[in-house]
Amino acid sequence: MMADLLEFPTKLHADRKIIHVDMDAFYAQIEMRDHPEYQNVPIILARDPRKTGGHGVVATANYMARKQGVHSAMSAAEALKLAPEATFVPPNFSLYREVSTQVHQVFHQLTDKIEPIAFDEAYLDLSDYEQDPVMLAHWLQQTIYQQLTLTSSVGISFNKFLAKLASEHNKPAGLTVVRPEDIRDFLDPLPIEAIRGVGQKTAVKMHDLSINTARDLYKQSLATLEEHFGRLGFTLFKRIRGVDERPVQWQRQRKSIGKEHTFTHFIDGDQAVLTELRSLAHELVLTLQRKDQHGKTLVLKVRDDRFETRTHRRTGPDFIRNDERMIQQLAQDIWEDMGGYERPIRLLGLTMTNLQPVTFTEMPLNLYE
Repeated sequence: MMADLLEFPTKLHADRKIIHVDMDAFYAQIEMRDHPEYQNVPIILARDPRKTGGHGVVATANYMARKQGVHSAMSAAEALKLAPEATFVPPNFSLYREVSTQVHQVFHQLTDKIEPIAFDEAYLDLSDYEQDPVMLAHWLQQTIYQQLTLTSSVGISFNKFLAKLASEHNKPAGLTVVRPEDIRDFLDPLPIEAIRGVGQKTAVKMHDLSINTARDLYKQSLATLEEHFGRLGFTLFKRIRGVDERPVQWQRQRKSIGKEHTFTHFIDGDQAVLTELRSLAHELVLTLQRKDQHGKTLVLKVRDDRFETRTHRRTGPDFIRNDERMIQQLAQDIWEDMGGYERPIRLLGLTMTNLQPVTFTEMPLNLYE
């Protein structure tokens, strides 16, 4: 232990209050809330492979289906083998995005220091509060449930690494606190695969080195970890000791704003595409206006029935006006540049990039006038 202290250059900073909120099986939970017939059956969010010739990928599953081995990113055909009695539900991502916005509105009732990670999870920095973070976390869970009838799990600690692990510790509807004095008791029993940063390939290599648990990782010297895992070794050496200085990045400037439509029944033909582009332009403009942003680059994304994805963009010298007809026409021009319709389409998306607040404009000046 003394050797570790001598070679370890970073101190433990335990003065922050960081919580990680993770909605429980978010997409599946929304479907179960809105469809009572799904309450007591395993459901899998994917197109039914019996109707698609075996195609499709699992977006998520409820806990009943997960107990049978179903997990996200698994092929729908494999999920069917594991849970033959499960109900397959086509994902409704526009609904999930809408509910995610409602969840984040609850977060903002507590603090603006929020780092969104996905639709269903975020870090919140509550260091400015004098109140016990456990009380604040309970308030969040209760408010989300009262307003949206959805449960969430929360992890509380003094850094992001421990808060994230804590939120996964007691799902669903759990609340776990990790204090400095709890670090070893909390981390040591965990399988090495549970440590953030240890992917499948790294886990195999660790098992070859007889590193099977977090305790085994803790026993390794910094020199050993750097020898076998390079820069990742140094990161893991710190994290397994409860050290993570990363801030909650709540002031990051958004780089893009986009809207996508995924089609359960693929669309065919140029006219169908142009109709969807009109709808996407309408949604994109509303979002840009709500967020008070405009951009210089419009990107069109197309994914066909073979899961092949193409993108094409158009950048102008000035900011593109948040005008639905203008953006629709620009999207149509990009579509024609891409060659028009070729194959059945499963996804279309429009994204605006090179963003700035609408209050920011470029004013051409005649310096010689």
